[in-house]
Amino acid sequence: MKFVRNYSDLSTDNGFQFEFYCDRCGNGFRTKFKPSVTGTMSSILDGASSLFGGIFSSAADVGGRVRSAAWERASDEAFQEATEEILPYFIQCPHCQSWVCREDCWNSKKGLCKQCAPDLGVEMAKAQADRSVEEIHAHACMAEEDKKLGAEYWREGIVASCPNCETPLQTNSKFCPECGYKLVQKGQCPACKAKVASGAKFCHECGEKL
Repeated sequence: MKFVRNYSDLSTDNGFQFEFYCDRCGNGFRTKFKPSVTGTMSSILDGASSLFGGIFSSAADVGGRVRSAAWERASDEAFQEATEEILPYFIQCPHCQSWVCREDCWNSKKGLCKQCAPDLGVEMAKAQADRSVEEIHAHACMAEEDKKLGAEYWREGIVASCPNCETPLQTNSKFCPECGYKLVQKGQCPACKAKVASGAKFCHECGEKL
């Protein structure tokens, strides 16, 4: 018997119906309603018993006992038919053994369910979205001095202590917080007009001797 784990029995006294669910996404597929002959006969006998009593009452009791066995047999047959009806919508993954819906949770290119072999395009898009969110949160939490870590700042030459008073510097500052010494002293290349650090012998852009 297939689908013995992931289904709901919606049967009533009037007939049989089942609903099967995908192990991965949980989407449900409902079978067609199949009327029950035994349930109909039992209802007729119960109605006759309430109207006439006597022999009809005894017939209803017998019908109830017969119905219990016949109903179980009919239910088993209906369930077997239901699994055959719903089987085209499901497939079992050979790796994890889960029964999944073919429409949304089966990777036909890999022959595995999408839990074992996800769609790469979907996973890449999700990874990029997660990374973007992480960067937004990280940038929002950064102090202003920490945001100045681009290449244009690194090229200026960051120092760890003031060259004038030797006070340790906690941030990438332009002036020493202790003595006020100008930490970033820029010059200009006469050839290409690029900004160069004070004391540089050659331009880092064009190689011009300063």
